[in-house]
Amino acid sequence: MPIDDYTDEAGEKVRSRRGLWRLMLRLPTMRGDLQILAAKSHRLDALCAAYEDASVTLARLRKERHNADQTLLAEYRMICEEIESDVIQYCLTHDSSVSE
Repeated sequence: MPIDDYTDEAGEKVRSRRGLWRLMLRLPTMRGDLQILAAKSHRLDALCAAYEDASVTLARLRKERHNADQTLLAEYRMICEEIESDVIQYCLTHDSSVSE
């Protein structure tokens, strides 16, 4: 997918949806809340899109392990973990039955 496809509003939705899927795989106990809250929350949408971006970059760096900057690899691993923590905290502090 060309980079331009990720820069418009439709691209943002695609990144958000892919990030949501990744988070649902990574955080299986929160799948239901994630699905409900993501449909209602622009903040969670943004976190999902950021997670997609960070996850894709981390996967690319892992593929290039022998050439990858290990500091950068560790940084993206930490970014993914921090976004996961933010998403968990968001789900725990927002009622999935209440619209935002």
